[in-house]
Order: sequence, then structure tokens, then C-alpha cells
Amino acid sequence: MGQGPRMDPTGSVADNRRYYDAFAERYEARRGGNDPGGYHELLDVLETDLVERYGRGGDVLEVGCGTGLLLARIERFARRAVGVDLSPGMLARARERGLEVSEGSATALPFADATFDVTCAFKVLAHVPDVASAIREMVRVTRPGGTILAELYNPWSWRGLLKRLGPAGRVAANAHESDVYTRFDSPSQARRYVPEDCKLVGARGIRIVTPTAHAMAVPGLRAGLRALERRLCDTPLRVFGGFYVLVIRKRT
Repeated sequence: MGQGPRMDPTGSVADNRRYYDAFAERYEARRGGNDPGGYHELLDVLETDLVERYGRGGDVLEVGCGTGLLLARIERFARRAVGVDLSPGMLARARERGLEVSEGSATALPFADATFDVTCAFKVLAHVPDVASAIREMVRVTRPGGTILAELYNPWSWRGLLKRLGPAGRVAANAHESDVYTRFDSPSQARRYVPEDCKLVGARGIRIVTPTAHAMAVPGLRAGLRALERRLCDTPLRVFGGFYVLVIRKRT
């Protein structure tokens, strides 16, 4: 069996595309409805709940929509839900869901200025070397007064510690997490990416107390961890979330 195309963690569009095309085959193995109430569903709920807070009844763009798991949730409450991703493999599965998606890069979004009320990106910006440019692109396609939700990986967290110290997980037969560019930005660093024509109006921390994803598989812990994560995500303890979401308002 061939080894497939070589992947390097450069963060280039081509290398990221190869990685996510390989990942697409197994991406939903533990996501979607395959583990109800589990770790990945918890992340999905905490992310899309935040989108709904600002995007109910509006036009929403998800940057890095992948196979469309979050976008399908967003579609339930948005007037229009649109996704963009650089991976044809991921997009093929999103289209199977009947979702409105396009191929494109986070640093060159294929949309006109001021098109959406909310533009969001989850688990995507951490794989973009020029994250400031990606956030500026998100701002560009957002209407004045609209909201940008930009999630970054936080080194001040259980997840950040384990990702730096632990072995790279396998995402496909010929791909590991180490094959994709990954950055970690502390909450204080993340705030520096807010453009001058915007205002930081909030933040959410996701996966604050859950030590590992496997902990959510323990029946006695699952319900308690879910309740704690929901209770703490918008408190000052959000600075310890493995996923740190900036809530940015574009000035009118």
C-alpha cells in the first residue's frame, strides 16, 4: 500500500489541505452522533451556543467548517449558514449534509466585504501561521456592528500541557497531529490580534476542568464534567480553557 502524499507542518494552504483531506476519512469516528453526551459533543454545544447568542436569525459564516458538524447545528437557528474550508475531502461530507459551503482559505475568504452578521472559526486559527491576517479577513466579511468569534489554542490549560508533553495522536492511516502546523496563544497574546477597528467584548473558555478527552468516557464523571464546563465557561476561569474564544465586535 502506498504511503500517500508527504505532509509537513509548514502551515501552508497546500500542506494543511493534504492533512485535512487525510483526516476527513476518520474525522467523524467519535464526533457527531457517534458519542452522544461525550467530549466532542460538549465542545460542539459550548461553541454553537456562543454562536447562537450572537447569530440567531442572522447570516453566519463558519471559517474552517470541516465536514459540517457545527454548521448543521448553526443552520437550525441562523437565517443563513455558510461554511468555507480548504479541504475538498472535508467539504464533500459537508455537501452530503446539504450545507452551503465553498472552498477557500482563512486568509483569503471568497466573500465580499460586510456579508455576514457573525463570522466564527473553531479549531482552525491555531493551524494558521498568520493568524492576525485570518482574523482581519473574518472582520472584513462581517457587517459593521457584527460579531467575530475567534477560537485559539491556549497553553495555560490542561489540554495545552498534554498536547506539548504527550505523543502526537494519529488522525489517519498516514497522518498524525504532528503533521499539521499548530500554534498556542495565551489569552493575553490572543487579545493582541483584535484589529483596531474592532472591540473585544468578551471571551469564552472551553474545556477548563476536563483533564483529558478520555475522562468524558467515564460514566460517573461525564455528567459532572459537562455541568462544570457549562458553569465555568464564561467566568474568570475561562483563561484556563484549552480552547479560548475571543468575542470581537466590529465597530459601526
